[in-house]
Amino acid sequence: MLVAENLFKKYSNLTVVNGVSLSIAKGEIVSVTGPSGAGKSTLLHLLGGLDKPDSGQVRVNDTDLFALPGKKQAAFRNKQMGFVFQFHHLLPEFSAVENVAVPLWISGVGKKTALAKAADMLNIVGLSGRLDNKPSELSGGEQQRVAIARALVNQPSVIMADEPTGNLDSNNALAIHKLFLDLRNKFGQTFVMITHNEELAAMTDRTLVMKDGKIVEERYNK
Repeated sequence: MLVAENLFKKYSNLTVVNGVSLSIAKGEIVSVTGPSGAGKSTLLHLLGGLDKPDSGQVRVNDTDLFALPGKKQAAFRNKQMGFVFQFHHLLPEFSAVENVAVPLWISGVGKKTALAKAADMLNIVGLSGRLDNKPSELSGGEQQRVAIARALVNQPSVIMADEPTGNLDSNNALAIHKLFLDLRNKFGQTFVMITHNEELAAMTDRTLVMKDGKIVEERYNK
């Protein structure tokens, strides 16, 4: 479903991603681990079209991501990819349900329909009683659930998660990873997740270990 071929990315004289190729199946949860500076976040940004490689190709459902012109690439990314980051980037003046509705509004869905879909997604992630709460009224774990609901609301092909539990305590981190497993089981959702937590990485289907811009190890966890 997601295929990368021979990705290279340099910043100045430093090669951050060095000839990475990988393929990820629909419904698979893949973790990417490795030391800081190994190129993990840069690889995720390339896979998600947030950054452009110096060379190489990324295909999502047989669409060549970087062959699309700018506006079409942005529209494709909005519909086919969801992003969850260590910092949730919720809009503080918006309620939980309004934050989740934002990607739908961007794609042209009407306000009433978007809010109804956003409410359904918040229910799925366990926040049905928190629709009208602002981010400041939510715990860190609840805020991250809102961010996950926002990433899911367009029913994307793949969720890109960069240290999604990095700011959470161990109990909330475990709950978020279990939520990912539930969403995969319920929707066949595909996840690519960067984490430093080896225990949580072991819960995923497959772990790719990066070092010096390369994938140096691949582990099947089940």
